[in-house]
Amino acid sequence: MASTPEYLEYVLDLLADVPEVSHRKMMGEYILYASGKIIGGIYDDRFLVKDTAASRAAFSIVEIPYEGASEMLLVDIEDSEAIAALVDEMLPELPEPKKRRK
Repeated sequence: MASTPEYLEYVLDLLADVPEVSHRKMMGEYILYASGKIIGGIYDDRFLVKDTAASRAAFSIVEIPYEGASEMLLVDIEDSEAIAALVDEMLPELPEPKKRRK
């Protein structure tokens, strides 16, 4: 089941306090970025973040977004300030985006 545009808008509202948030639609789901780094995604109308030390300290529900994917953590709060603080803590732990060849 693909994620709905309405759920994307809900998650983007939760991320309103996070600078430089963007998203990309991929195969019916959405990849979420902050400051150019992948922070997580929306899969089957579930808001999941990458597994980092900061996200493990905040969330405990482990989900597999799709078959063969790495484990991610389910965002189970609706506090946009807490989510913004979490993303701020996660960013230094995430890899830099890969440079694309022209």
